[in-house]
Amino acid sequence: MSFKNAEEVLFQWVSRVCSGNPDDIAALYHESAVLVPTFSPHTVMSTEGVSNYFGQLATRDGLGVRLHNKALRKQSFSDTLHTLSGIYSFEFEVDQVLLSFPSRFSFMVDISLDRPILHHHSSQVPRNLS
Repeated sequence: MSFKNAEEVLFQWVSRVCSGNPDDIAALYHESAVLVPTFSPHTVMSTEGVSNYFGQLATRDGLGVRLHNKALRKQSFSDTLHTLSGIYSFEFEVDQVLLSFPSRFSFMVDISLDRPILHHHSSQVPRNLS
């Protein structure tokens, strides 16, 4: 699959997470990609690890991701190498209640590659202490 721009990679990632197929999600990550996931303390550095992480996440009822488009930022380093950062919210049920987990993210993508995600970091937005 070829991508016209970095945003298309992100939109495809959101769509695949919402569909819940971990292998489809993992297919977006380069073989040497690094994933610093939202809901695990462990960094993932293999396609199998990415698939396992999203497979575990997909067991949550009502799983979805909502992108906060106004927070999206793009930096371009070449015609094909870009970073995207911003906020999305994971949503899934906990004890039969749909909860939302606003999270910050950054992706480094190379749109010239079939598996364009090179690095992905995601962490829950901290609660304000004031």
